Amino acid sequence: MIIRLAERPLRTKFGEFTEVLYYDGQKESIALVMGEVDDKDDVLCRIHSHCIGAHVFNSVECDCREQMAAAQELIEQEGSGVVIWLDQEGKGNGHLALMQSIPFKLAGDQQADAYVKAGFKADGRIYRAAADILADLGVNSIILLANGQDKADDLRNESIAVSGTRGLTI
Repeated sequence: MIIRLAERPLRTKFGEFTEVLYYDGQKESIALVMGEVDDKDDVLCRIHSHCIGAHVFNSVECDCREQMAAAQELIEQEGSGVVIWLDQEGKGNGHLALMQSIPFKLAGDQQADAYVKAGFKADGRIYRAAADILADLGVNSIILLANGQDKADDLRNESIAVSGTRGLTI
């Protein structure tokens, strides 16, 4: 179960969103909402996981910051949509896993394989909070803003109606 704690207008370089803060009893999640999404089909939606390196330290080792900007820009162009920010650093494994996976990644492994070699799950993200947030916002179905199909399949497993995906150009 997730509860809505607070909301406020948030001006960004991609226009004004409504920031909605949620809590599931363990973690906070944030929805950035632009325009009307209640009772709408095929709402543009980015489900974005926390990334300390990119979002806090401006790391160039990943493209998380660019993915977030591309998603917000597409939502601005569409006039409505949702970004859901989940506290799931390191594909849900945490920052320690990210740091410990770096030697494997530098040796040429893909990030998921590097996590496994470091002793973690390839992808430990959970999307239950995203499903609950979309339900609270009244979204009927989404067009997922993502560059892969795996996340769409994971979201469908959480009973989120994913009508399709749209890649992010970065």
